Amino acid sequence: MTRNAGAKSNLSLLRAAPTLRGLVDKVAFKIGPLPVHWFGLLVAAAFLVGLWTASRRASRDGIPPEKISDAGVWLILGTILGARGLYVLSYWKEHFAGKPWTDIFMVQQGGLVYYGGLAGATLAGILYIRRQRLPLWKFADAIAPSIALGYFVGRFGCLMNGCCFGRPTSLPWAIHFPADHPTLGADVHPVQIYDALLNLGFYFFLAWLHRRKKFDGQVFAAYLIGYAVLRSVAELFRGDYPVRYLGGVVTPAQLVGAGILVAGLVLFWKLPRRQPKA
Repeated sequence: MTRNAGAKSNLSLLRAAPTLRGLVDKVAFKIGPLPVHWFGLLVAAAFLVGLWTASRRASRDGIPPEKISDAGVWLILGTILGARGLYVLSYWKEHFAGKPWTDIFMVQQGGLVYYGGLAGATLAGILYIRRQRLPLWKFADAIAPSIALGYFVGRFGCLMNGCCFGRPTSLPWAIHFPADHPTLGADVHPVQIYDALLNLGFYFFLAWLHRRKKFDGQVFAAYLIGYAVLRSVAELFRGDYPVRYLGGVVTPAQLVGAGILVAGLVLFWKLPRRQPKA
């Protein structure tokens, strides 16, 4: 009797959890036989929103807005090459070994690692800045808040794609994906939404800080520090990692985040000392 009651209770909880069945579909629409994926669509939207807000902010640092727009192609290519390259290296055995080599280029279906994208965009941005002879840290400060805003938009692409999913939970706001998803329809944390909302709040903080910054590079350094912390918090609820480190506690992103945190702290300490006082 107790087991039957427990089974009915579990079934009612499963039905009560918000379902993404019918909502989560990797394909947004089709143009003839060509599918347009939600992931690619929302990542493109993230770039557009980020570049638009950064171009409006750049004038406060004396950078012509069109210079931000012109940097878009460089930043997009750097981001995609870095993010996809790190994903392929990290998940070669699971997703690419023994499959057609063209799968490496199927970015629209998902499979990007954020830290790889950040590294690629940073390198591409530095090359563009040097080419255009722009002030490095002013440019970085103008871009930094928009990275967080673009990340907010892009995380919903992960939700629609069904990747970066959360750990099982019995919390009332749990979601469950369709039965053919790797979670097998279990209730999981909506970690993509957690991560998105954290970064939306972070965007507003960085935009506020940009208007009150004390030295060039402060906003970018704050982004590195804050993102590393926020990402590490969100990682506590992730359930999609096949490998964890330090006794199964730390995710790969948390390890990389520790390095990003240190880099941000170093910039926060060194940059004010390198700039002349007004």
